[in-house]
Amino acid sequence: MASSDNPMPHSILHVPNSNPKGEERRVSLAVGDNAPSKDNPAFENDDEAANGHSTKRSSDTHRKHKSPLALPNGFPEENVYGKQEKEKKSLWDWLALMPNGEQFARLVAYMVIGLLIWSIMYVLLGQDASPKGGQLFQIAAMCIVAKLGGWLATRVRLPALLGMLVVGIIAKNVGLITVHGEYEHVVSDIRKVALVIILIRAGLDLDPSATRKLFGTILKLALVPWLIECCMVAILSHFLLDLPWGWAFMLGSIEAAVSPAVVVPGLLRLRLKGFGVAKGIPTLILAVTGIDDAFSVAAFGVISSVMLTSGSLLYTVTLGPASVLLGVAYGLVWGNMTRFVPKQHDPYAVHLRVLLLFFGGLMAVLGSEKIGYEGAGPLGVILASYICGCIWMEQGWEVEENPVAISFEVFWLIFEPILFGMTGTQIDFSQIDPKILWKAILCIGVAAFIRIFFTIIIAIGSRLNLKEKIFISFSWMAKATVQAALGPVAIDLVREHGSEEEKEYARSLLMVCVLSILLTAPVGAVTIALTGPRLLKRTTATMPEGWRRHTRPSLRDISLNDEDIEDDDEPEPEAPPPSGRRSTRSSIREVLNR
Repeated sequence: MASSDNPMPHSILHVPNSNPKGEERRVSLAVGDNAPSKDNPAFENDDEAANGHSTKRSSDTHRKHKSPLALPNGFPEENVYGKQEKEKKSLWDWLALMPNGEQFARLVAYMVIGLLIWSIMYVLLGQDASPKGGQLFQIAAMCIVAKLGGWLATRVRLPALLGMLVVGIIAKNVGLITVHGEYEHVVSDIRKVALVIILIRAGLDLDPSATRKLFGTILKLALVPWLIECCMVAILSHFLLDLPWGWAFMLGSIEAAVSPAVVVPGLLRLRLKGFGVAKGIPTLILAVTGIDDAFSVAAFGVISSVMLTSGSLLYTVTLGPASVLLGVAYGLVWGNMTRFVPKQHDPYAVHLRVLLLFFGGLMAVLGSEKIGYEGAGPLGVILASYICGCIWMEQGWEVEENPVAISFEVFWLIFEPILFGMTGTQIDFSQIDPKILWKAILCIGVAAFIRIFFTIIIAIGSRLNLKEKIFISFSWMAKATVQAALGPVAIDLVREHGSEEEKEYARSLLMVCVLSILLTAPVGAVTIALTGPRLLKRTTATMPEGWRRHTRPSLRDISLNDEDIEDDDEPEPEAPPPSGRRSTRSSIREVLNR
């Protein structure tokens, strides 16, 4: 505790209080070792600062002032979803869930574009695009409704992908959509394009500087828990679901991936309140999430290549390492090529870089599949994208302001509902055995808790305390994006030349993937929201460089409605709304700006 002879090691700002006497309160902006804590609390008023002592504000005084800066650290007394006390919702609160003018105009634009595309398809394809039984029309209509379902999910603070997936499942099981014949191949190819976009965004969103600073911790927390969960899912699925070891490890490689679509929304709200930013916990979680996804995609490709090959034993043994080497070589060559082609100051540099990265990635995935090295393509795409991001950062494009990444966000707006909606259509409840369903749920739950336990153990020796270790271990429980992208691929691999037994294995694998999304996505989002304020330390530390400072969405926001982020960065009105939440954010921002 600081005394009058020993000046305080952290700075104090005078902030106008909202009490009737117009007194000023002092708010600590200390970070790191000097941040307010039990041993070094922030002083709450002038008398305490002068005497070098801190006292606990009585609840009566707190109720009397009702200040938006009621806590010692200058943060509002509210959790990530608003005030802790329950308030009766008025009609205006419910109307606030409706889209505003900008959102409505955007939805109208989507509808007009969709109508134009359908009109063109109807002119070109005729009956296939007809509303009367046309498969193309069914697919297009389902994707539009899936987009609407995603928007509705974000209204209740759930990931948009969850709403899209549920729409696809409902459409399939009530008989609104049936995909067969040549359109099965069309949907399969579209999923591959979506996978390429996911991989490119993953590589571009890895912050080189943040990754270098936390490289040791990131690598340890990414590789070891991923490997443990992969093996546990493989073992459990082998004995519970009767999958052969090859299929079991293929499922394990998919299930070990963590979804940024679920992790990021909760982290953004916690960051707004100052939770965990001093130690760079958001950067750590996001970096590990991206690396986990890269491991999963590469491992899935290698395992599927080895498992489905019909070559000699020597070829089978060398296929895995050869796929990794080929993918690394492709990524190095293609990524470094963008340093010279096109030139940095070319007026068409952005457009050319987008096309080079996209078609280069698509060629890597399709080409590696054609020559039998499926694991090489995805690895090469994500490595090339990461190298491009590093090179373009050296040339002045920050991770948060990369115009190439912005272009791929537009692509994702189109392919996101297609990917998750069509993944949902693969689930037919009439073909699922209830006994297998419960075994699959047991497999998912046990593997997730084992990963949580070992993540806490592995984090021993890091600079994280026990509560922070528990939080990061729970935040990596959620599944979504990789499972939706790779789960249906297993069915594509055996659709034409696989036996009925192999097709049954593929359906079981897909069922586990979809169940993991339905179970862990909402649980993960709620867990982050509830445990973050209780387990993470609250400070006003400067955001780590790995966090975005602008409103450009990133892979971290896949399937995330960006309205919450945009609202946080916009100037707040002086007059508080009925809920009082915006005025609270304005007060925090005034403190930080001073």
